[in-house]
Amino acid sequence: MRVREILQRKGNEIVTIGVRKSVHDAICRLNERSIGALVVVGQNGDMEGIITERDVLRECGERCTRLEGPATDSHGPCPAMVEDAMSRDLIIGVPEDDLDYVMGVMTKNRVRHLPILDSGKLAGIISIGDVVNALVDESAFENRMLRDYIQT
Repeated sequence: MRVREILQRKGNEIVTIGVRKSVHDAICRLNERSIGALVVVGQNGDMEGIITERDVLRECGERCTRLEGPATDSHGPCPAMVEDAMSRDLIIGVPEDDLDYVMGVMTKNRVRHLPILDSGKLAGIISIGDVVNALVDESAFENRMLRDYIQT
């Protein structure tokens, strides 16, 4: 199975956030969509990076002192910005990548979200969950075919 098939199943909607938005804005968007990563785009709409839940936690843990004390009415949102928290050195995939290869790349690089580029343009994003689900489905299909073959 190839990445292209995952994108066909799940769709190629890409949820983005601007590079100059706050980390608080990123948290709100992640929560609204129940997702774990956002593609970060610059002023011209080009992909500049990715911000994940892990990036948010790292940024808030290192720099956001407003999380240290008890909540008060005077505390506003964390002042950290997406451009400070995002990952710029992206690991990417292409639609023709095999799922076993993609799983190896994601595991080796300890990433859970993989932007997919097709002819240099962003075609979608897949998660490790998408890859695992596709491999489980593929295994179930193969098992069924083998059982049917053995029974006939």
